[in-house]
Amino acid sequence: MPAAFWKGAINIGLVVIPVRMYVATRNITPHFHMLHKKDQARVKQVLYCPKHDEYIDRKDVVRGFEYSKGKFVVLAEEDFDRVPVETRHRIDVKAFVSQEQIDPSYYYDMHYLQPEELGLRAYVLLRDVLRETGRVAIGKVTFQTREHLCSVRPLNDMLVLDSLHYSAEIDPPEGIDIPEQKFDEGELDMARTLVDRMTRDFDPDHYEDKYRIALEAVIQAKLKGEKLPPVKKEEPVVSPSLVQALKESVERADAKHKEKAKAGSKE
Repeated sequence: MPAAFWKGAINIGLVVIPVRMYVATRNITPHFHMLHKKDQARVKQVLYCPKHDEYIDRKDVVRGFEYSKGKFVVLAEEDFDRVPVETRHRIDVKAFVSQEQIDPSYYYDMHYLQPEELGLRAYVLLRDVLRETGRVAIGKVTFQTREHLCSVRPLNDMLVLDSLHYSAEIDPPEGIDIPEQKFDEGELDMARTLVDRMTRDFDPDHYEDKYRIALEAVIQAKLKGEKLPPVKKEEPVVSPSLVQALKESVERADAKHKEKAKAGSKE
């Protein structure tokens, strides 16, 4: 586990639970470097100042907010530390809500919360009560130069903090109009059957990133000088009969489920 990147406390009224925060997710997609096509040397990203026609070092760069065209107010790193918010070193709990009320579109990141020894008892009590009531804590916390809306929820034996989008950050679906449709009982029954056939408990270990695995295979093939097979381009084909498409999908789901259960392979 890497070092904690934030230390502070969960504040619920007068209850203070000192915690450390850790990054909980990682990107395992193969990382690529930018190379010069001519000789495959790694290229460098450089910072260029057009006013003085010169390349500059990163240490000579400051952050500026453009308040009008071509005019900036400059903020030094210490200015960010002086932003007057109470959530710099605390997760300020504002309310408790049912987890079902939070639409998944609001979630975008997850972090582990580890209690300091002094806050262990209150930490475990909060975890157990949230688990028993099916609620999550909604609060705010500041890190990485912004105040995050967040939820705190139990996960196995610990509490995790999920970063949430503010409502203003989610664009309304303007211009997307979905006309209503009418279905006969045959279509509805077959659609329900398909959903029933494909319903199972969620197991994240059942799924894997097949694009990443295939990409790694392509990299290995290139290393060995092997010729890559042509990729078949598949165009989506819409069946003229919705009921027939549903019926065939049910049959395919049944066969696939039996095959997967027998082989134990992943999606």
